[in-house]
Amino acid sequence: MRMIDQIVNEIQGVMEKFDESSLDDVMSYLSKDRRIFVDGEGRSGFQARSFAMRLMHIGYQPYVMGETVTPSLKEKDVFVAISGSGKTKNTVSNAEAAKKLGLTVIGVTSKLNSPLAQLSDAIILVPGVTKGDKGGKSIQLLSSLFDQSVHLVLDDLCLRLSRRDHVSNEEAAANHINVE
Repeated sequence: MRMIDQIVNEIQGVMEKFDESSLDDVMSYLSKDRRIFVDGEGRSGFQARSFAMRLMHIGYQPYVMGETVTPSLKEKDVFVAISGSGKTKNTVSNAEAAKKLGLTVIGVTSKLNSPLAQLSDAIILVPGVTKGDKGGKSIQLLSSLFDQSVHLVLDDLCLRLSRRDHVSNEEAAANHINVE
């Protein structure tokens, strides 16, 4: 079997275990009149950035933690924290601070019993192998399977939001940078 086919099979295995109803729960917290802050370290941070970009395309107000243009957090905002282990120090610390300020915290993790999951108002449980898993089965390095699966899950969430909000592909494209 080709290596790429093995990777696709691994992702398919995660998607078969993924509970899509968690996205319906999360959608109830997301609206265009609430600012959405995303956070994550390393490759989870890249997934957060990708999610923020797609949210912007469909008309939301996303911000990436740590960027120079990110405003201060305020009560009623939404904080989406991504950490496979649910223990990433900076991500959990930021989520705790957001919670104390009155933000809704959405945790995206593979560990239901993690600190991030425990403090979250809603959880998107993505059961992909992460770098710290003992006996986890993946041919891929570190947390690649989790990160790839998170990308697909958050794209699914954005597609659901766009359909709920009646945002067409053409409207999303109008918010996309066109440098041609």
